[in-house]
Amino acid sequence: MRQLKKLHVQVLIALILAVLVGIFAPATAVKMKPLGDAFIGLLRMLLAPIVFCAVVHGLSHAQDMRRLGRLGAKTLIYFEVVSTLALFVGLILVNVFEPGVGLHATHITGTAKVAQFAESATHMTVADFLLGLVPTTLVGAFAAGNILQVLLIAILAGIALNLSVGRDSILLRGIGEGQRVLFTILGFIMRLAPLGAFGAMAAAVGNYGGATLLYLMKLVALYWAGSAAFIVIVFGGIMAGCGLSIFSVLRMIREELLLVFGTASGEVAFPRLVQKLQQAGCDEVVVGFVLPAGYSFNLDGTGIYMAMSVGFIAQATDTPFSLAQQLALLGVLMLTSKGGTTVAGGAFIKLAATMESVRALPLNGLGLLFGIDRLMATCTALTNMIGNTVAVLAIARWEGALDADQFRAYVKEKSEPRELEASRRALAAQFESQQSSTK
Repeated sequence: MRQLKKLHVQVLIALILAVLVGIFAPATAVKMKPLGDAFIGLLRMLLAPIVFCAVVHGLSHAQDMRRLGRLGAKTLIYFEVVSTLALFVGLILVNVFEPGVGLHATHITGTAKVAQFAESATHMTVADFLLGLVPTTLVGAFAAGNILQVLLIAILAGIALNLSVGRDSILLRGIGEGQRVLFTILGFIMRLAPLGAFGAMAAAVGNYGGATLLYLMKLVALYWAGSAAFIVIVFGGIMAGCGLSIFSVLRMIREELLLVFGTASGEVAFPRLVQKLQQAGCDEVVVGFVLPAGYSFNLDGTGIYMAMSVGFIAQATDTPFSLAQQLALLGVLMLTSKGGTTVAGGAFIKLAATMESVRALPLNGLGLLFGIDRLMATCTALTNMIGNTVAVLAIARWEGALDADQFRAYVKEKSEPRELEASRRALAAQFESQQSSTK
């Protein structure tokens, strides 16, 4: 019964029930769609304030870069290069393997609606896009829910606060508290996730049949495989260049990996990561600056997820989405994939923000993905956490602020107790066996 209180277990049960209802009672399943739509609507309600508070709060801490100088520049460059590479990997995977092609979910928003999105994307020019960044009024951007306009306001407000007030300003504390309140509200809304998942999945299966699951599972498998490859190849290459092994890093944070796997949230591992990285030989200044910044600006798993998701929605809904449009969207993703929260559902919110901003794809296509969001969110959180751990170690190494010998000794020390315990038990069992044979 204790397991039933866990949100991911409830969502899993809801998904199983949704599949059964969708297969055996498709007419009833289709009527469940408002449950999914209402849940997505509640998430969209929080988009603008969460983006604003997250970006302003992040910039208020970024003022440390004026003091840290070279460390700040290296950190930002590293974050931008690796996270952009993650976006490219996501686009390449979804274009090469085409997990959504053949689903033909065009009537998820109506054929006319899809045509409208496609036409608006075709006629969108660079000038129109840039002019669309400028809101008519400050309040209007929030009222209209235009995320890019809100992002522009947040950047200007964050810079202005950095230049005009101190870090102990009541305004900054208020924004930080406002962010925590919004995340608490998000936690309340996520309690409705089983209903939302049930409605979205039941409607999808009822509309398109059980074959929908094959496409969704193909997307999930591709995402997990692509993220694992990114960890081994990209993160592994970065660590190899620093004279370290990615597998040693994974051994060092194995407890945190299990914790994140169970909660689909990278934030739960943050306090332990700070302590472990310092004990593993990283300078505390590097850890204290790079790790918190990485949780907002170095979200590699989120980048892969968002790039693959928009490609999947375009393929599944038969929406024309040219290479030029994908590259233009990549520029938007470089902004919208940053900031926000790393709790479960955070990447889904940013995906909704991206689609709301670009308006080149049918927004209701999110309903196809919501049912599998938990499976995707777990992989996203794991990849993000590993990426931030690698970032701290790499930047510390480049700054001469990492004791490699202490790192190896720490990893060995964390591994040896289990080996010693296993040896002790084996010797004890052997001794008992000899004593029994003697008797």
